[in-house]
Amino acid sequence: MEKEMGKNEKFTDSITFKSLIVGILILVMFIPNVMIQNLIYERKERSRETIRTINEKWSLAQKITGPILAVPYITTLLNSQNQEVKSEHVLYVAPQELDIDVELFPEERYYGIYKAMLYQSRVKIKGNFSTLKDLSVPNSEIHWEKASVLLGISDLRGVVSHAKMNLQGKELDVKAGEWIKGDENALIFDVSDGDFWNDEGNINYHCELKLNGSEKMNFIPVGKNSHVVVKGVWPSPGFIGKFSPTYTISTNGFEASWNVLEINRAIPATWTENTQPYFDGSSFGICLVEMVDHYQQNTRSAKYSMLFIALTFLVFFFVELLTKKRIHPVQYLLVGLALMIFYTLLLSISERIGFGIAYFIASIATISLITGYAYSIFKNLKTTSILFGLLFALYLFLYMILQMEDTALLIGSIGLFVILGVAMYASRKVKWYK
Repeated sequence: MEKEMGKNEKFTDSITFKSLIVGILILVMFIPNVMIQNLIYERKERSRETIRTINEKWSLAQKITGPILAVPYITTLLNSQNQEVKSEHVLYVAPQELDIDVELFPEERYYGIYKAMLYQSRVKIKGNFSTLKDLSVPNSEIHWEKASVLLGISDLRGVVSHAKMNLQGKELDVKAGEWIKGDENALIFDVSDGDFWNDEGNINYHCELKLNGSEKMNFIPVGKNSHVVVKGVWPSPGFIGKFSPTYTISTNGFEASWNVLEINRAIPATWTENTQPYFDGSSFGICLVEMVDHYQQNTRSAKYSMLFIALTFLVFFFVELLTKKRIHPVQYLLVGLALMIFYTLLLSISERIGFGIAYFIASIATISLITGYAYSIFKNLKTTSILFGLLFALYLFLYMILQMEDTALLIGSIGLFVILGVAMYASRKVKWYK
């Protein structure tokens, strides 16, 4: 495979021809590159499906809405023939004050190599509805005797204890059902005692329940004044939604607090089934996230694979020129395949022991394989040592970029500029027309 480059060369022995061959080989490596990225995507989707299966058996992410008062009423209007036409509707009334206190108990559950983030929680909800005795709807009769209090729970499978709702000190009966056009699960508390609505003061409520869920817990600030506090033992909580909390995070856990006023969100004090507000536009909550998503980092690293192949081939190309040692295209191809196998090693190992350690193992294995193969070609310890140092620097450079978020583009651009400068300097004495 190796021979000294002669003085009288054919075109197939020229630098130009070799440059074309190396360029074509780089393009050929796009095929395994696409396969690697597809493999990462497939593994990520399989992970999501597995985690979703675990979550569904436990309970999905929870969203708490309410409590909200639902009062049926009948409207009577005259049609064009001067006849009375009656229609049934539901009036929804948001609370004046809403205080939610949640204590989370997260846990990790494994299925093979996949890990799901689950939680148990204790939820306490209290507040009040403002005076309702003066509430009225034009041309309508309100049926207070059919009123109910609705507490939206997105996945009722997560309710693991009898939910207790007290209204003005009286415990209400509860059943599962749907509310607001049937697009939301809810606990429905029966309010058949009309005496509540004649009270002069505010109508107080208090509710407690135990709730299971997975990954996230969201809240809808339906109260004129909504205050939510969530605390739990988890080192890396994420805060999601439209509002940012005040929070403290320590090794013992976290505590987050949200205060949302009526003017901060687009939820009216009352509405009907035909004028339902868009609740999700005002949602916020907590997410039990991991600091490192190894699939995301695998995807980011694979996007740099063609750059790595091009730079490694460039290094071999210049070594070939400067040492006058021939490197066969098949040998370039084998080096390229070794570089691609790095990403399968990284993916498979990171699924089991985490990205950082996996990157170290996969990069050392790949660098050792390539430098060992290079030594068999060049038979020169100094040249092989330089190649080892360049590969080590490249993989270290990639790892630094992967750990950065805001400055990754800046550092990457500067690094590529430096690499290009070094390549231009190394090629300054090459006789390209040879």
